[in-house]
Amino acid sequence: MQPLRFSTLLIFCLSIFSSEKTVETPKIFNTQELTSPLLNPAEALKSISLPEGFRVQLSAAEPMVQQPIDMAWDARGRLWIAECYTYAEKETNFEKKLKDRIIILEDTNQDGVFDKRKIFWDQASQLTSIEIGFGGVWAACAPNIFFLADKNHDDRPDGKPEVILDGFDTDKVRHNIVNGLRWGPDGWLYGRHGILGPGSKVGVPGTPEDKRTDIQCGIWRYHPTRKQFEVVCHGTTNPWGHDWDEHGQLFFINTVIGHLWHVVPGARYQRMYGNHYDKNLYELIQQTADHFHWDQGREHWSDSKKKGMTSATDAAGGGHAHTGMMIYLGNNWPAQYRGNVFTLNLHGLRVNRDTLHRQGAGYVGKHAPDFMRTKDKWFRGIELSYGPDGGVYVLDWSDIGECHENDGIHRTSGRIFKITHGKAKPFVGDLSKLSSSELARLQTHANDWHVRLARRILQERATVGRADIAQARKILRDVYSKGSSIQCRLRTMWALYVTDGNLDERWLLKQTHDNDEHIRVWAIKLLNDRGVPSAIALKRFIQMAGTDFSGLVQLHLASTLQTLSCPKRWALATALVSHDKFVNDPVLPLMIWYGINPAVSKNRTEAVKLLPKCKLPKVRQFIARRLASEDSQSKKKGQ
Repeated sequence: MQPLRFSTLLIFCLSIFSSEKTVETPKIFNTQELTSPLLNPAEALKSISLPEGFRVQLSAAEPMVQQPIDMAWDARGRLWIAECYTYAEKETNFEKKLKDRIIILEDTNQDGVFDKRKIFWDQASQLTSIEIGFGGVWAACAPNIFFLADKNHDDRPDGKPEVILDGFDTDKVRHNIVNGLRWGPDGWLYGRHGILGPGSKVGVPGTPEDKRTDIQCGIWRYHPTRKQFEVVCHGTTNPWGHDWDEHGQLFFINTVIGHLWHVVPGARYQRMYGNHYDKNLYELIQQTADHFHWDQGREHWSDSKKKGMTSATDAAGGGHAHTGMMIYLGNNWPAQYRGNVFTLNLHGLRVNRDTLHRQGAGYVGKHAPDFMRTKDKWFRGIELSYGPDGGVYVLDWSDIGECHENDGIHRTSGRIFKITHGKAKPFVGDLSKLSSSELARLQTHANDWHVRLARRILQERATVGRADIAQARKILRDVYSKGSSIQCRLRTMWALYVTDGNLDERWLLKQTHDNDEHIRVWAIKLLNDRGVPSAIALKRFIQMAGTDFSGLVQLHLASTLQTLSCPKRWALATALVSHDKFVNDPVLPLMIWYGINPAVSKNRTEAVKLLPKCKLPKVRQFIARRLASEDSQSKKKGQ
């Protein structure tokens, strides 16, 4: 473990903190009673244990950083932090007398310790998440998603925040509030939403009430140039972390009713309570993990907080509450950790680790040994992310309270820890200064941090019509055709798509014949990306449904059903149910049912015709149930 120069760091932080000139903001205050002593940063560092070969250092601590709730990276390798001071006790909800901040931290000498701090914006409220891109900063501040332009890159907003989306619930979803802004491989901005309250009605500013999109809990996305908002999937309780694996499959972390979920567009997942605006779903999709992180068989999820952690829960993972999620695709940690899921366990004072495995039409998550433990009772890990050198940064909210308590908030504490294996190679540079050709070649980089940042910059340049994008696309095409790995081909496929949203349909259709299932899946997803596949694409999907027996392909074809008008769903549905290869799969039959459910009520004749062709008992059962329900309702109306 590297010796900590805490006194030096503290003095330096204090000098920076006190010398900054900003618009006057309300004085920060604490309401948390110190029933347990707050460890100083050096003591907190010593309390952390990791597997052999790893080292942890303190990258920042109060007052350099306080109340860190989220982070994002820029092209220079600087870490942007959202500081949420307005979060308050349960009875207060959010403290409107305070303001939240977006700050920029920089490690100028590449020693792993942030030594420079700037305040970008200090007038936020209910700030839960930030993301960088398209010439500015995106901020989740319920009821709005803001965009703060910084076209001249002087680290100051160019003007007032622009409202991109509005209508998110502000009062009833305190710890389930809208959060989680992250760029997806498809060029959309993704976010999350929790279950409490009546839900949100979201749209671009000025959207009439009847044209807004309802969301109670789930994952959503927004396209930065099309200005389109849509719900990707519905369900669970409180998603507070998500990430993409090396094949571009999205997973998210949740609390209470299961922690790990594989995202399938159009899915309806188990909910903690309530319904999905549709009483005819009949069955909901369960979590992807095959385990819980508490003694689920003998304990209620809240028992560990009330009664203390049992040895069984400790062995299982430490508790039900999860925040933050990372699928490690960096280049510093050993290969055995690449592709693993890491999430912070709020009550367990640790980082949980799961491994992902293809199974049937989807995935299963299996419990691996917990990665990090701490004895610091104040540790409240909130997010983690790998950086430009492959090292992983962990945000510590640093508070002995949690979301269900009413014992106050400690706002003047916060830490950032950095975890590396051996010596990490420092990153010096600015990806935004590279040519588009150089950014294209970065799609082969071993650290996905560089891949994602380069792809986002290429997307931005394509949006404004930069001339050198054409050469970059030639390089991407060449890399794709010669790609030595599926991961490399997928990266270039995504980069080609985000630099040309009208990517030639014929080319995408050709990729549906590829030998690898992940390439075929992404060809399907991109052919669906604008909402409704063309007649040619739909014809190919129907062919694939009857002949391509990759479970993942079948799953995404089933997802396609919901993008079609009801009359056009029957041919694809017939092909999907005409074989029983995945008859016992926990997800595929349900996705097929969600797709044809509304069509059954609109066309009884087609539903009846489908029954003898259907080799999936669950789908047959649900069709019959829906038809019987329609009959019953018709008889009641006739009476």
